[in-house]
This record gives sequence, C-alpha cells and structure tokens, in this order.
Amino acid sequence: MDRSKETAVLLNRYQNLIFSLCYKMTGNYFTAEDLAQETFLAAYCHMDTFDGQHEKAWLCTIAMNKCLDHARKTSRHGIPEAEEALEALSDGKTVEEHLLASEVRQELKTACQKLKPPYREIALAYFYEEKSPQEIAREREENLKTVQTQIYRARAKLQKIYGKERMP
Repeated sequence: MDRSKETAVLLNRYQNLIFSLCYKMTGNYFTAEDLAQETFLAAYCHMDTFDGQHEKAWLCTIAMNKCLDHARKTSRHGIPEAEEALEALSDGKTVEEHLLASEVRQELKTACQKLKPPYREIALAYFYEEKSPQEIAREREENLKTVQTQIYRARAKLQKIYGKERMP
C-alpha cells in the first residue's frame, strides 16, 4: 500500500480521536482542527519511517507533540491557551486514557438519552452524573425505593441497548 493510501486509512480511522485530543489540549475548536490536520500531514511525511505497529499511539504522540509545540509558541507570545488542558492531564493518566474515558462517557450519555421517561432522567442522574439514589430522590421529591426501582429498571434497559449495539 502506498503512503497516501496508508495515510487515508489512518485519517478515516482516527480523525475523530486526533481532533478530540487536539481540542482537549488546546480548548479551541479551530486550533484543534489545524493541529489535527498538521498531525496527519506529519504522519504522511513520516510514513516511510513508521513500522506499522501501534498506529493509534503513534498518531496520538504526533498530535500531542503538535499541541505542545503550539502551547510553547503561544506562551512565548503571552497567550496561555493549553495550560488548563495540560493541568487536566496531570492526574497520571495518559492522553489516550483520557480520550477513551471521554468516549465511553459520551456513549453512556447517548444510551441514557435513548430511554423513555422517567428512566432517561434517572439513568442520566445515576450513571452519567454519578448521583446517589438519595440525592436523586431528594431532587425529584420521590420515595427512595421508587428511585431505586427505577435505577434497577434503567440499568436493565441500558444493558439491552448495549447488547444490541455490540452484536455484529
């Protein structure tokens, strides 16, 4: 496979991930678009040195370096753009782990929103916002047992949704 085809495959497979990483690092949509584009351009230019192993990690590393270079340039000019994103990553997790967790949370939110009331609100509060059944009951002014039953039923409905999505 030639270099441009390999890059096109990587672009199709990882464009959302790379954009998300760049956006998380910069906090700016348009800057993230530019840096994602620069990432794939750099991947294209260095495709001949790529061994074909761990393509996701390789692209994330390129993107991360592009973002860090951008942060250094903007900090020299007095524009602190990426500092907050870099602080958010200082919890010991890798960028890939942060992005994966973000993607999983987004999938969970989407699945919860597919439920019908009252399970939608209960699922969002309990699973997505991570509120306790006591907090939910207090906020909704409902009996704790009612909320616990709704959580149980919402969990079963979410399992069905996830089961259908995971089937080939």
